[in-house]
Parts: sequence; C-alpha cells; structure tokens
Amino acid sequence: MKLSTLCLITLINSAVIGSSFADSISQESLPETSNLVKAGSKFVTLLGEQIHEGQVAPDFKVVNDSFAPVTLSEFANKTILISVVPSLDTGVCSIQTKRFNEEVATLPDNIAMLTISNDLPFAQKRFCKTENIDKIKVLSDAVWRDFGTKYGLLIKDMGLLTRAIFIIDEQGKVAYKELVANISDHPQYDQALATLRALSSAEVGEKIIPEHQDESANQAGK
Repeated sequence: MKLSTLCLITLINSAVIGSSFADSISQESLPETSNLVKAGSKFVTLLGEQIHEGQVAPDFKVVNDSFAPVTLSEFANKTILISVVPSLDTGVCSIQTKRFNEEVATLPDNIAMLTISNDLPFAQKRFCKTENIDKIKVLSDAVWRDFGTKYGLLIKDMGLLTRAIFIIDEQGKVAYKELVANISDHPQYDQALATLRALSSAEVGEKIIPEHQDESANQAGK
C-alpha cells in the first residue's frame, strides 16, 4: 500500500516538528544501518543499535499524554507487544493502532500492549480521543528519543520512528521482531498476534505445572 499525498504531507510535518528534538541527539555517535528499510523506493538510514530476537530488551523512557515518564521496566513480569508507528495521523499507522487496540480485549491479562511514535503527546491524545483508542497505552518518544535510538528505529534526518513490532517475554527478552521493510506497508498482524498468544499461553503453563508437581510430590509423600 502506497502512502497518499495527505499521508506524506503529514509525515513531513511530523518530521519538521520532530527535528527540533532530534537536534539534541548526537547523531554522529550513533550506529547507522542503511539497508533494512525503504521509504518508497529508497533506503532510509536508521540510527541506533539493532535489537535481535533472544537478547534482553533494553529498558527505555518515553512519556504518556501528560508528559509523565513511562519505562519498559514498569511492565515487568508481563508479555509485552510494542507496536511502533511513524505517525498516528497517517493511514497505515492509524489502522495498525486501531487493530491492536481492538485485539486487546481478546488477549490474556498477562499481556501489555504499547504503541510508540514520535508524535507529540498532544497529538497522540487528540488521536486517541477521536479514534476511541482506550485499551492500549499510546506513548511518545518525542522528548528524549530514548526508545528509538536504543532499538535502532530512529530514521535519520526525519525524526520519525520506522514501522516495527516487538514482543518481549516475561523474562524481559525479545521473543519476536518485525522491522517492516517499507514504512508504507502494514506489519504482519496475524503472525505477531499468534506469536503473542502462544508465548502468553506457554508462560502461563510454566507457572501452573510446577504447582501441580509440588502437589503431586506432597501426596506421594503421605
């Protein structure tokens, strides 16, 4: 799916707004990756360390719609899906956010869902009110760019985050990563949700089995 002219204008406006924040980042000191993601037909350069499946997910600090800090560590002992979008006011990003917001009701309680973008908190709050986004946490990386640089998602010279999905297990490790190859494309929703459900069920099962084993052992000892 291609970005419409309106979506492109919105992205450009977001980039201009974000550039004042990005100026505070020492981009020269950040690793660069230039062969993973395209905007249209051209590769973009991503700033920050690339995160891989199996490694411990770096903690990060973003803000909510009141500019209050929120960290990854606040969701410890939960399975976490992080939906990353360039700008909520574009078509694909809006659909992506609404899709995951709808899915939350069908998921176990031990799952947390976050949407992160570099939109300003004011814009995120307006979007959530307009689109009835009330089940997932929508957070902004616009203040410190801490999430984007730690996960290798910050698009150089644009101030936007590239589209991506991460799933972090209860042990704090990255269990799933999709870096969408073109920022105008949708992520693999079904694959991410299936992975999330399977991982959550497995972790719940691991907690239940030891309790049964202990009970069986006690009965055997009587």
